[in-house]
Amino acid sequence: MSATLRVALAQVNLTVGDVPGNTRELLTHSRRARDELRADLVLFPELTLTGYPPEDLLFHAGLKRKVADAWQEILQGSEGIGVLFGFPEYENGRIYNAAAVVRDGEILARYRKRLLPNYAVFDEKRYFAPGDEPTVFDYEGLRLGLTICEDVWEPGPVEDAAAAGAQLLLNINASPYSIGVQRRRERVLRARVAAAGVPIAHVNYCCGQDELVFDGRSLVMDGSGNIAMQAPAFEEGLYIAEFALESGRAVALPGPVAADPKTEEIVYKALVLGTRDYVRKHGFPGVVLGLSGGIDSALTLAIAVDALGADQVRAVMMPSRYTSDASRQDAREQARMLGIAYDIVDIEPMFQATLEVLAPAFAGAEPDTTEENIQSRCRGMILMALSNKTGYMVLTTGNKSEMAVGYATLYGDMAGGFAPIKDCSKTLVYRLARYRNSLSAAIPGNVIDKPPSAELRPDQLDSDSLPSYDVLDPILEAFIEEDLSVDEIVARGFDRETVGRVLAMVRIAEYKRRQAPPGVRVSRRAFGRDWRYPITSGYRA
Repeated sequence: MSATLRVALAQVNLTVGDVPGNTRELLTHSRRARDELRADLVLFPELTLTGYPPEDLLFHAGLKRKVADAWQEILQGSEGIGVLFGFPEYENGRIYNAAAVVRDGEILARYRKRLLPNYAVFDEKRYFAPGDEPTVFDYEGLRLGLTICEDVWEPGPVEDAAAAGAQLLLNINASPYSIGVQRRRERVLRARVAAAGVPIAHVNYCCGQDELVFDGRSLVMDGSGNIAMQAPAFEEGLYIAEFALESGRAVALPGPVAADPKTEEIVYKALVLGTRDYVRKHGFPGVVLGLSGGIDSALTLAIAVDALGADQVRAVMMPSRYTSDASRQDAREQARMLGIAYDIVDIEPMFQATLEVLAPAFAGAEPDTTEENIQSRCRGMILMALSNKTGYMVLTTGNKSEMAVGYATLYGDMAGGFAPIKDCSKTLVYRLARYRNSLSAAIPGNVIDKPPSAELRPDQLDSDSLPSYDVLDPILEAFIEEDLSVDEIVARGFDRETVGRVLAMVRIAEYKRRQAPPGVRVSRRAFGRDWRYPITSGYRA
């Protein structure tokens, strides 16, 4: 081999289903890796051609044809550099999650993913048949072994590749972000390296796809389990790793290692990228949201501006008879701080007219949450009307704590196209707001400091209806993310009656969550594709 093997890790943003566009991205990055970075080999993430996850698009004959067409382009464009990419392989009525290495118009190696994840957000057994053997091939004097994502999460595929003579493992991934996921990845890779005794090059996507967001953080781990090189989180690009052959072993040469961001920083970046990609990949010219003067809408607005730019964001303050002067001032101040288009649309006439229309039907009934929900639905109608007129997508502003217990109004504040902070607990929302203000002034201090309130009745506070968020959020995390029982949560020091009440609220709010828009997944278990509870159920926690 040459003095060193230069490998480019392509941390790219691809679009599910856009096979021609993804192929162009692959060819553009391959040429740059060859011509500018002098790489010998470039690695792309799992299912490069289709994006991840392609879901039932895999069953369409048209997608199969586009993948076949892409193959010809890639073979023709592989002059002077090895290209490792992922694709769906169709054979005898089966589909395989596959990878191939091509160079100078020739196929050097093929591999079929052996371990198919079927938990959390993954449904690969619905689509793919598993491979059954390792792939190890010679390249520039080294024996390279191929693996795809889940193959490194269990010992078998890596051990088989090492037994077949692999001196360096190449692992292409579609590994979505969640809080703490990088530590889990590194722990798994370190276990595989310890068993196989060979370095691993791990490449990952950097993009948003519906609820999922991929954080990149591609890396190389050397044969001793140390990180030799690591790309930054949520930054697209080509990142070079180098390997040398010493005494018959591949050695990972030291390279740049990006700093590990703190939780608030990386979660905020996830929310920004997830929102940006959802809006732009759907072709919306911008977004509109209701700005209440509260913490949730304030954080959502900051995310939207950071994702899209102030010129593509519009906010609307929709006061009612219960809206405080402080909330009006805080909303106006934040709009000024961020330089966005800002409207005030008073809902009082609409609210009053609705009450008058319903008065005969409501005769003899005392006011209750019905009147509160009418206000929220007036606001939802205004936002959707503005969306129809401008083409802007409505962002909803609800957080995970509210969505968990149903503290939200169907066809009101839940009405919209995307929910950026849907998977952020209320306590995390406050942490993110403070983090965002540490970068530059974006959220008025009073919004962060004042007690949260929906302002749908006089002197209302969230604490009138819910336990304090410092109590509520740990209970929700224990139930939703850890699947703990009432007894197990109580054993952590929480009041039994409070725990039972909270879990009952979670159960009965399932019908609302099924009708909520998608939002960025940042936790280990978000409401969406990895929360599949029945709406109708006799189970009691």
